[in-house]
Parts: sequence; C-alpha cells; structure tokens
Amino acid sequence: MGSVLSVNVPTSSATDTRRPAYGLGRVLILVYGMFALAASARSLVQLIRDASEAPLAYSLSAVAALIYIVATVCLAHNGRRMRRAAWAAVIFEAVGVIAVGILSTTHPELFARDSVWSHFGSGYGFVPLILPWLGMAWLYYSNPGRIAQT
Repeated sequence: MGSVLSVNVPTSSATDTRRPAYGLGRVLILVYGMFALAASARSLVQLIRDASEAPLAYSLSAVAALIYIVATVCLAHNGRRMRRAAWAAVIFEAVGVIAVGILSTTHPELFARDSVWSHFGSGYGFVPLILPWLGMAWLYYSNPGRIAQT
C-alpha cells in the first residue's frame, strides 16, 4: 500500500496576527515605493541612453533603485527576516547617500552627471538623506518585540 502524505492546513489559530504597517508606516512605504519607481526609471533610462557618459553616477542610481525596492518590500512586511532585511537596506541606504554625497561634493570630477544620492539627494529635495533615518525610526518604534516589552 502507498504512503499517505499528510498536509498541515493552517487553522484560524495559526494565522498571522501581526499588525501590518499602519498610519505613518504606510506613508513611509508609499514614499519608498515612489522612490523605488523614480530611481528605477531614472537609472534604466540613463543606462540605456547614455551609459558611457557617466557610468559611476548611473550605476549608483541603479544601486539606489535596488535598495529602494528592497526597502519598500521589506518595510511592508512584519516578519522577522523581512525586518532584518529592511534594517540592512535602510542602513546601506544611509551609508550610501552619505558616502556618495561626500564624494560628489569633494570630487565632482567623478560625477559627470548626478545620481539619486549625489549631493546628499539635493535633486530630490534631500529626501534621500532623510528617508533612511525615518525608515530606521519606523523599524525601531514598530518592533513587535519592543512593543511587547512596554
């Protein structure tokens, strides 16, 4: 006789009861999503049309787009792994925007054209400079473990 595979069907008590992003968290995710879309479109057009004109700046715009996409997806979920990935993305973003901002200011010859993070995101109203800090604040204040302790 053949073996029967048992399948565990989740019951209502096994459903995910964690609260999704709410209020300002949803606004933050929306802003990250808009930046993911804007940076993706910008870098795609730049790399297709003029990749040889400013390869460093355009590649950095593509990296910024990828980070914004990862941050958007990870901030929208409340799982432990996704929160860790969100932390990694927003920290990388913060370091990236500061490093590129300093380099684009002190060594403008490296940046024939601006990237998303050039001059600390001045082309986007300095939102790229502020956004990772808001992301880190959201991740800290919405941490389920921290909330359960209080």
